[in-house]
Amino acid sequence: MLPSCRLLLWQAALRVSYHVVTASLCLGGSDILASVRENSPMGQFVSNISISSDPGAAAVRLCLSGQHADWFFLEGRTVRLNSSLSRVLDREVQGSMLIAELTCYEDDVIQSRFRILVEVLNENDNKPHFLPETIQPLTVSELASVNSAVFTVRAIDADEDTISYIIDQSSRDAGFFRIDLPNSGTVVLKEPLDYETRTNLQIVMWAQESNTVERFNTSTVLTVNIEDSDDQYPQFLPCTPVSPGVPVCMSPIYTANITQTHQDAVLEFSPGPIRAKDGDRGIDCPLTYSILSGGDQGRFAMDNRTGEIRLTRPVDDRRLTPNFRLNIMVQQVDDRLKYSVTSVLVRVLSKNTFPPVFNRTTFRGFIIQSSSPASIVSTYGNQVLQVQVSDRDFFDGLNPNIHYSLHPPSELYQVTRGGVLIACTDKLHAFDRHILQVVARDEESGEEASASVDVEVLQRGQAVPGGAFTEQQLFRDVDTRLAGGVALIVLLVFLSALVFVLLRIVRRRRRQEAEDGAAAAVGKHLDVVSSGPPVLTDESSYGRAFSRQRESSSPSDSLHGRQGVYTRRPSVLPPPPPLSSSGRYTWETLRSDDVRGGLRSTGFHGDDITALDRETPQRDADMETDQSESRKKPS
Repeated sequence: MLPSCRLLLWQAALRVSYHVVTASLCLGGSDILASVRENSPMGQFVSNISISSDPGAAAVRLCLSGQHADWFFLEGRTVRLNSSLSRVLDREVQGSMLIAELTCYEDDVIQSRFRILVEVLNENDNKPHFLPETIQPLTVSELASVNSAVFTVRAIDADEDTISYIIDQSSRDAGFFRIDLPNSGTVVLKEPLDYETRTNLQIVMWAQESNTVERFNTSTVLTVNIEDSDDQYPQFLPCTPVSPGVPVCMSPIYTANITQTHQDAVLEFSPGPIRAKDGDRGIDCPLTYSILSGGDQGRFAMDNRTGEIRLTRPVDDRRLTPNFRLNIMVQQVDDRLKYSVTSVLVRVLSKNTFPPVFNRTTFRGFIIQSSSPASIVSTYGNQVLQVQVSDRDFFDGLNPNIHYSLHPPSELYQVTRGGVLIACTDKLHAFDRHILQVVARDEESGEEASASVDVEVLQRGQAVPGGAFTEQQLFRDVDTRLAGGVALIVLLVFLSALVFVLLRIVRRRRRQEAEDGAAAAVGKHLDVVSSGPPVLTDESSYGRAFSRQRESSSPSDSLHGRQGVYTRRPSVLPPPPPLSSSGRYTWETLRSDDVRGGLRSTGFHGDDITALDRETPQRDADMETDQSESRKKPS
């Protein structure tokens, strides 16, 4: 019995000693604290396992469990990272710590447990990005004060890097904003805003890492809409800005013309109807119009809604009140302190019945080529060529509102307000011929008249054709058809007279032959054929007939009598400048404000006008020489 008990005890002792030995194989281990970088490759070493026996030997088994156990696998006594190309460890996704549990089994009996704590080390693998809610289009009032914070942007970096904000200075509207604290994202207004100039702004902003080597960054386009505020006054139209980019207008002066017959009529103004608009285009407040002064006790009435001005009664006497000047005010209905004022000029004119008319359709001019920068175009007899119109609406025929111009404009010629042509002499070439179109426009009525000017460029030293019309000059004149008609009439009259004289001579000779034959038949002397009054001889009869014909159709008398056809017809133009002792216009008479003003208006400077003054005495001397030579020639 005793041996059997001892046997049992021995077996029990062996089993206990076996379990102690095998359990000690899982002993010696500890919790694992390790770290691994995100984005590490497959099989990256994490940590070694410190247990007595190798896993898998003598019924010892190790198992991984826990939240992140799938990120690890065991390789002998080594814990490695379980990642792949499609499954990358990302600290921003999986977190900064991986936690698992290592369990040691012996004969399927848990002998020990160890914790695995693996820190995921961060790598700079993310760029910053703006929060969408901070970069949406935003609105800023145009009354926002300079140096005030108008909005804030915010960007984040998954790597938790420090972000700084920058405004791209190459963007269109970068000059309106600035950032005082780069890490705050607060944008400050740098320049004042104006809705009437710009309704929206755009800037490019950057968010950049400031604590990394890589300096990853990102950008966004930010739109800032400007909100209109009631900060502008009404503006009369058309609006003329005082300077580019400044929303301040110079009010126009409205003008209208009336006559003494006008009554109960709406006036039409220039440069357009009386209209105004609210300077705040986005608000467009209603406006009201009124006459401040100049209404002449109700003679002018204004519609406060449309701005139309009506003449309620006619003008009594235009000589007493040739003009009316009214001051007009426009105000905002909701704020009468916002207003603008402008002037209205109403001119009382005579009734326009007759248009301006040139006294001829074509003028002839001459200019001598020289090195002088400017010379006045002359006409026959070296007189000043002055193209003017007459207007029968004026007593003296002179309309002060006539404006002369060349159409099309010429670089070689200009016309003054008095109708005098000025040429750029140094740019002309001898023997050139220019046909100019002069237009006279009545600035009040808008009526126009035109005439042609045929200008011939003479070479140096060549004299201007004389003022007396010779037979050759008649056929050279512009109106050649009229000259040809007169010459044809003179020729026909001369031929008719010659035929008449020849017929008389033939008839006289036949009668004489008949009388001679009769005398011979009766035996009388030829001088005593008849006892009646003596008969004129052929020569005397021919002489008196030819003399009477010559007196009635003398070429010189006929030419003198018809010379007025080729000269300028009398008109109602103002009296011409005073003549010289020789009876012609002298170049001294051209030293007037009209010609000098014309020279200055056409771009000639003081030196050019002085050169024209030096040319004047020489032109006078040339004219006197031509006159003296013409007087010396036999008539």
